[in-house]
Amino acid sequence: MDSNNTLHSYLLKYLVLSALSFLIGTLHGMLQVMPPIRAWLDSIGSPYGGPGHMIDPLAHAHMNLVGGVVLLAMCVTFYLLPVFTGRAIYSMKLVKHTLLWVTVGVYSFYIIQIIFGIWEGQLLLESRDYSDIQHVYGMVMAVSGTTMAVGFCTFFANVLLSVVVKSK
Repeated sequence: MDSNNTLHSYLLKYLVLSALSFLIGTLHGMLQVMPPIRAWLDSIGSPYGGPGHMIDPLAHAHMNLVGGVVLLAMCVTFYLLPVFTGRAIYSMKLVKHTLLWVTVGVYSFYIIQIIFGIWEGQLLLESRDYSDIQHVYGMVMAVSGTTMAVGFCTFFANVLLSVVVKSK
């Protein structure tokens, strides 16, 4: 398989994951405005802080913006960069790693926000202290954010190397 076909097969994966992220974000948005869910979110602090803020707007916006828009922008960049520069993408391995790291980071971020938002929200409504689980939340979010950051760095490195250095 030549490098152009390999690139296109990865770009299809970027597009599918972008579309899936938009679908999840849209369904999330529809659910969070339903009266019983909206009332529950508002009762735990959404969008003004507290556990509800993790679900709306953080998880919802993050899935749409990073999962949908950023993956789509990366796809378009990888597609157009060879057109504009006349050079092949520097590394298909970095294209693959970018997709892997960003996707794992985005989806883990979303899931963590939902789980901790619901968990802490229920504890708050039961008038129970939820500060004990916040130290776990911070560590888990740091891993998720770092995972995403690795993907962003591989993307930037591949774009920069594609412009500056001839492809492998």
